[in-house]
Amino acid sequence: MVGRLLARGMIAGVVAALLTFVFAKLFGEPQVALAIAFESAQDVAAGNAPEPELVSRSVQASYGLLTAVLMYGAAYGGAFAIVFALAYKRLNLSSPRVLALLLAGVGFLTFVLIPDLKYPPNPPAVGLEETIGLRTAMYFAMVGIAIAISMISLLVGRALVASLGCWNAVLCGIALGLALVVVAQFGLPDINEVPGNFPAIVLWRFREAAIGMQLVMWSTLGLVFGALAEKLLQPQRGQAR
Repeated sequence: MVGRLLARGMIAGVVAALLTFVFAKLFGEPQVALAIAFESAQDVAAGNAPEPELVSRSVQASYGLLTAVLMYGAAYGGAFAIVFALAYKRLNLSSPRVLALLLAGVGFLTFVLIPDLKYPPNPPAVGLEETIGLRTAMYFAMVGIAIAISMISLLVGRALVASLGCWNAVLCGIALGLALVVVAQFGLPDINEVPGNFPAIVLWRFREAAIGMQLVMWSTLGLVFGALAEKLLQPQRGQAR
């Protein structure tokens, strides 16, 4: 059963990746092109020689982007299916679609929204080379903290169900999670390396596109995988009854 769910997860991941690729081409790539043009203009003004392109921009924006997104989608779809299989055995939810959408929402919050609120993605020309290691480490630290916050909120919420009831326990878990996110946001160091003359609208739209890509990926993954899983699991649950 896990293997069959894994195959469906990878299929859902590929579908999500294709839609994400279309979104990235329409909304993300124009902002990347503008950021690269700004970076090139800065290099010309400083008298720096342009760096040689190991991979042309046309390949990066087409086959390269599609390949990366497909690999990302298939990997996330497989991991999503495994987590779904584990959760489905432990949670008494009548609909696989509800569980898939719930897991997709938690995944988006944990792996995308919470880390990006502190360390949002940056286009080319934003960030210093000597701080790449620090920025990468802080981002993954924030991802790890977000995972820990999600687990703590879930465990606390489950522990309070018996005494407070399901609804109040869920609210308490959410409130605790929000409080921990605020603490993490203020506790980790800020990184501000946006050039003063970088176009603010390009930066804003790039970050909108980056989060939009992830939203398309996770929402499509939850919807498609939920539909595929329901066709597989509902008949078997009916037979078990």
